[in-house]
Amino acid sequence: MTGDAVVLGLQPARLPSRALAVLVDLAVVWAAYLLVMVGLAAATASLDEAAVAAVSVAAFLLVLVGAPIAVETLSHGRSLGKMACGLRVVRDDGGPIRFRHALVRGAMGVVEILMTFGVVACVASLVSERGRRLGDVFAGTLVVRERMPAARVLPVPPPPPWLVGRFAGLDLSAVPEALWLEVRQYLTRARELDPAVGRRLAERLADELVARTGAPAPPGVPAYAYLAGVVAERQARDMRRAFTEAGAGGGAGVETGAGAGAGFEAGRAFGVPAVAVPPVVPPSDAPPAVPPASAPPGGGPSPEDGSSATGFAPPA
Repeated sequence: MTGDAVVLGLQPARLPSRALAVLVDLAVVWAAYLLVMVGLAAATASLDEAAVAAVSVAAFLLVLVGAPIAVETLSHGRSLGKMACGLRVVRDDGGPIRFRHALVRGAMGVVEILMTFGVVACVASLVSERGRRLGDVFAGTLVVRERMPAARVLPVPPPPPWLVGRFAGLDLSAVPEALWLEVRQYLTRARELDPAVGRRLAERLADELVARTGAPAPPGVPAYAYLAGVVAERQARDMRRAFTEAGAGGGAGVETGAGAGAGFEAGRAFGVPAVAVPPVVPPSDAPPAVPPASAPPGGGPSPEDGSSATGFAPPA
């Protein structure tokens, strides 16, 4: 929970995915380090041993320590291995990391990953409740999963046939969206609940719907069937409203004819009355149309070129 009382739904990454990401990062970093060392060996062949040792230490720090820190800082917590595994490093409050977080993680990673071959990092990640290693603890960071499996949306079961259209007169405007969501979740999970628990939950939701709509439930109708019928009526109204708006939007594009035809066909297929499109009327202040002047009899010149209406041209 953040300081603004907002609950963040972050799923921490566990040891297997983090270990795979670290292996990918180490493979890339060590390959780059070997290439750099081969180039430095050819470039420093004429130097003494002290200079070669200093260059080797600088290359180690720059490639194996500085490069991962720079990559995590510039990518806001995503190295190559984390991109491949769908992971990201974030702060404890869910925000993006900065240079100081990446610096602490990289410095601790030299000790717990490179010098101990990852043993310390694995033990710390297994002991931690959220799978954090020592670098995450000292830096105040957390590795979370970015790619989450999509939730499977279950369809709402239809009401009994004898209840279809029976709730057409209910006023559903006072029912909040939270109650609709709760009713939908109950209807999609009713078969997984204990019968007694499901019956009590259905009765409670039905009582809340009755209190919101102001109309009592029909006598003899079970609570589950009542909820299914009201939800089906809500869905039917939303569908009619959507297709009515689609038909009206299609009528606005009457010049092309495609939008109006699509809206009319969709509305007729779902039983929605067609929306009448008024004819296009020119504005009242538009000048009247002037018929084209016809050529005078005898094939003479028209009055537009300066001749008279009798067909004789004036003298030059």
